[in-house]
Amino acid sequence: MTVSHNSYTVVAKLVHSMVYALWINRAFCSMQASGGKTVAHLHTKCRNAIYPATQTRRLDVPDHKVSWSEAWLEYNPPSLSLHKSQPWADADVGATNFLPKWNALDGKVDRRSHEGPYDVKDGFPLNPHGRTGLAGRGRLGRWGPNHAADPVVTRWKRGPDGNVVIHSVTQLPILQFVAIARRDSGEWAIPGGMVDPGEVVSSTLRREFCEEALDSLSLTAEQRLELERGLTEFFSKGTQVYKGYVDDPRNTDNAWMETIACNFHDEKVTSKLDLRAGDDAVRVRWTDLEACLPLYASHSEIMHKVVQNHAAHW
Repeated sequence: MTVSHNSYTVVAKLVHSMVYALWINRAFCSMQASGGKTVAHLHTKCRNAIYPATQTRRLDVPDHKVSWSEAWLEYNPPSLSLHKSQPWADADVGATNFLPKWNALDGKVDRRSHEGPYDVKDGFPLNPHGRTGLAGRGRLGRWGPNHAADPVVTRWKRGPDGNVVIHSVTQLPILQFVAIARRDSGEWAIPGGMVDPGEVVSSTLRREFCEEALDSLSLTAEQRLELERGLTEFFSKGTQVYKGYVDDPRNTDNAWMETIACNFHDEKVTSKLDLRAGDDAVRVRWTDLEACLPLYASHSEIMHKVVQNHAAHW
């Protein structure tokens, strides 16, 4: 079935308004659960019982105790800081010659949060979205914000006749995106990654997509340069869809993930992409976007914003 885009735009807006209303209701209920003192989004994935790839158990944090503004004198979570010998990892807070500049550009390391200044207590930065049940740096490289970039590459799903496929229930066009299966958890995710010190986000978006979805690291330096050059124009035309905190299972009380997510939609380019999993990905594929699709961390919220922008099925 094919329908002109204009004919389902009104329906799309109505559907997404209903979904948004449900989201607002959920957020309101979360605020009620904590006396109205929580941040806008109550993180949940970083309060799972066992910290990823370890046997360390988090202290259980009920919804009403997540906010730092909620008094909890007995709060004494376990502490975990890994990868101490890695060059990309910060030293322990208090270590000799480690004098981080919180909420500032610290040399080439950006310790500023996308969400504004964060609190620092006893020398440790505090997660702006509240308690997680685990202190320390965890598996993350930096104390405080750890910056990532997520390229959301999309196209319309098309049938054998070349026409855009319309969902039978919502009567909205189906959007697809390039998804990877993460090597560490097996979950489907956006093929993004960490912003290197001193690197501009636009370069990270292109580099990470090439590494994880096109397996550029298996190419020679000359081939890799040619591949990235060929995608330079494509990655210069993105639309920012999200900038802020990520409810990542690796987050702790003192270290957390933040990202800038941009959507890139150009069917002339996407039709020529030769998808091959690489680097931190074990699989890669074009995946239909819909609300029931389980995704890593906060990626579902990011994808919902993309769907809204395109007036697509969710």
